[in-house]
Amino acid sequence: MTEFLQQLVNGLALGAIYALIALGYTMVYGILRFINFAHSEVFMVGALIAWKLGQYLPHSTLWGGLVALVAAMTGCAVLGVTIERLVYRPLRGTATLNVLITAIGVSLLLQSVLQHPAVFGATPQPFPELFPVINFTLGGLTASSSQLVVIVVAALLIVVLQLVAFRTRMGRAMRAIALNPAAAQLVGVNINVVISFTFALGSALAGAGGVLYALNYPSVEPLMGVMPGLKAFVAAVLGGIGSIPGAALGGLILGTVETLAGGSAALSTYKDAIAFAVLIIILLCRPAGLLGRPVAEKV
Repeated sequence: MTEFLQQLVNGLALGAIYALIALGYTMVYGILRFINFAHSEVFMVGALIAWKLGQYLPHSTLWGGLVALVAAMTGCAVLGVTIERLVYRPLRGTATLNVLITAIGVSLLLQSVLQHPAVFGATPQPFPELFPVINFTLGGLTASSSQLVVIVVAALLIVVLQLVAFRTRMGRAMRAIALNPAAAQLVGVNINVVISFTFALGSALAGAGGVLYALNYPSVEPLMGVMPGLKAFVAAVLGGIGSIPGAALGGLILGTVETLAGGSAALSTYKDAIAFAVLIIILLCRPAGLLGRPVAEKV
């Protein structure tokens, strides 16, 4: 039982990271109805920004870690808005397949540029201990300060996102565009501003996820976002693509399942396959995801 509870703690920390990344996928899909496959590279850029700042900030201090976290979120927000403005906006209104292919191209472009020796290189680099490292023990369970930082920061950011979505004018505009873009524009909603804000917010959450991921898996390199980004997309679909609570729930479930499978000697080799199998099983029972709503399409 102690081992089981320990794996639940580990899974909660990993699931919180998946949830932060999944929120970016689900927000963009809710408004534009396409998957931003470059989102995983935004996650990676957030970790690299914090890694670079970590060379100049004092290690194992709360304020140093917070500065790196805020800087990574800000840098990723700017990157997300830039990608939307230069790449996705000119393609708005064209076939969805064109945007998807372009998103994949942006993802590969960021990976290739950052792997150049003059930018970062392909060699993994150790991530500094930005926050104080303390191990807490209670009743046989052990949690590191990095895990606690992940859980607390992720919970706070999810709460802030919910408040923005349901308690602000911008949040109402986002929900209006998700419901009916044409009608929202007729009543005076500036679609370009709202979409840019959505990309900035989702990218900032991905940047935070990148820093938190690097804290618990202290190594960064240009391809580090591929697998977490894919699993976060699975988490978004699992919880119900387009649903903010669904993305959070899907991330927690996926992280817990993966950690429990990884803690078993017999199943550790298949932990990734088990995580995707859970997705298939749930979608067979609920095609819209756990908290998603079926949408009827007119033909």
